[in-house]
Amino acid sequence: MKTFLGALVLGLSIAAASVSAQAKGCIKGALVGGAAGHVAHHGLLGAAAGCVIGHHEAAKRAREEKEQQDQPAGATPGSAPAPASAPAKQ
Repeated sequence: MKTFLGALVLGLSIAAASVSAQAKGCIKGALVGGAAGHVAHHGLLGAAAGCVIGHHEAAKRAREEKEQQDQPAGATPGSAPAPASAPAKQ
């Protein structure tokens, strides 16, 4: 049993290290979904659903982070840009 678990951990470590950007969130979601599915005797179904949900959440988080980086400093979503100040008259 220890040999099996050791091989499993090693295999997951190698797989996680070589994951492409498109699969971000899939491995973590598959592990969580597989564990939850195992309890309900549907491990593979849980792993597949966890992968889909994990990838979706990771893509949503990346999109939100990109939107925050694209906004100018001090701006809040939905706010209008500050008007330019008029030149002072002498």
